[in-house]
Amino acid sequence: MSKLKTFASLSSQDRGLFLRALFLVAAVRLSLFLLPFRVIQRLAAGARRRMVIHPVGRCVWAVRASSRYVPRATCLTQAVAAQVLLTESGYASRIEIGVTKDEHRRFLAHAWVVCGEEIVIGGAEADYYIPLAAWDTTSGRTN
Repeated sequence: MSKLKTFASLSSQDRGLFLRALFLVAAVRLSLFLLPFRVIQRLAAGARRRMVIHPVGRCVWAVRASSRYVPRATCLTQAVAAQVLLTESGYASRIEIGVTKDEHRRFLAHAWVVCGEEIVIGGAEADYYIPLAAWDTTSGRTN
């Protein structure tokens, strides 16, 4: 019940942003399960600027908050959803994917989003990963 009260106490703009992020996180999660990554990249690159512009911090908040309600909303799921929300609000961003090895020499991967020169989501772990690929909203290409 307290989560419902918290939701009700949000401004109408934040409620709408949260619901949009929840839809995006769930859609991206399902897409990552069902579709090749190239298709997801094309779909995400098709995001268009919307009428309501949200600050970067609010977009990130909405993705993080809504990801708690979507099972297995991994860093890649959150990164793609965040990039779509940022694009819809008029911000250029890029997803970076990096790899490392754990103590058992198994590969681990991580995704994070850079907006401007700042890592806005997934940044806490990014220092431990060697960047392998980047995908930005301006070109829609993987580097």
